[in-house]
Amino acid sequence: MPRKNLTANRRTLAHRVRYAARYPERVPRYLARAGRDAWLRLRHPDHVDYYRAVMRHDTAASPEAAVGSKSHERWLALGALQFDYLTGHGLRPEDHLLEIGCGNLRGGWRFIEYLDPGHYYGLDISPDILFAAQETLVRRHLQEKLPRLTPVRDLTLAFLPEAHFRVVHAHSVFSHSPIEVVEECLAHVGRVLRPDGWFDFTFDRTEREEHHVLREDFYYRTETLVALAEKYGFTAEFMDDWEALPHGQSKLRIRPRSPRPAPTADRDGSAGPGEVAGQPAV
Repeated sequence: MPRKNLTANRRTLAHRVRYAARYPERVPRYLARAGRDAWLRLRHPDHVDYYRAVMRHDTAASPEAAVGSKSHERWLALGALQFDYLTGHGLRPEDHLLEIGCGNLRGGWRFIEYLDPGHYYGLDISPDILFAAQETLVRRHLQEKLPRLTPVRDLTLAFLPEAHFRVVHAHSVFSHSPIEVVEECLAHVGRVLRPDGWFDFTFDRTEREEHHVLREDFYYRTETLVALAEKYGFTAEFMDDWEALPHGQSKLRIRPRSPRPAPTADRDGSAGPGEVAGQPAV
């Protein structure tokens, strides 16, 4: 895994020219994706509708590539990395786990196998990738573990029970989310967390200007996400031990403190976090 580049602004023309000169073989694929994404953004101005369309296209080509794995071996390795990390940090079979952005169960099938029946909840904005998740369940013979796989339009989590989950996990979700989507999640996830629970999420980290690439990949400063977590009643910890692992993203762990501010993000058209009304989440 190459060392994280924490200073580059991948959106600038200078960076793109340098990147193209260094990796000319990747230019045709980038241009094709940029054209495809521009057309999808034109058809789907809302970010979640847009990214759902991206996932539909990518999943049709390869469900494993759609969740960011270049090969089946890498898909297995990254799933094992997620599983080993959470179990190493205290995830127990009797815990209830909520995985936001569960994809085709890259890590999820291991959690389902490990947890007590009915204790795994997986959410995703893409129905297409959840169809692939069902296929993963069948291949792994995990039907008797009774996992819940649910498509969602936002991250208000309103349909989930209060104080139910000891662990919430979002791997490579905020790395594809604009800040108002991140904020919507943080505004509501505390309601479903147990008082002794915690929420782990990865993100693409930068130490300079925050930016995005093709509205698919978003880069945030750690301080931005910590401040946002604190706004909604959490304490945040940067997971230094994750940095030593072969993965390109960073990880924060947030825990609720009491009392926690009530969520202000709604889906009824009123202004919510970041004063963006009616913005879905991924």
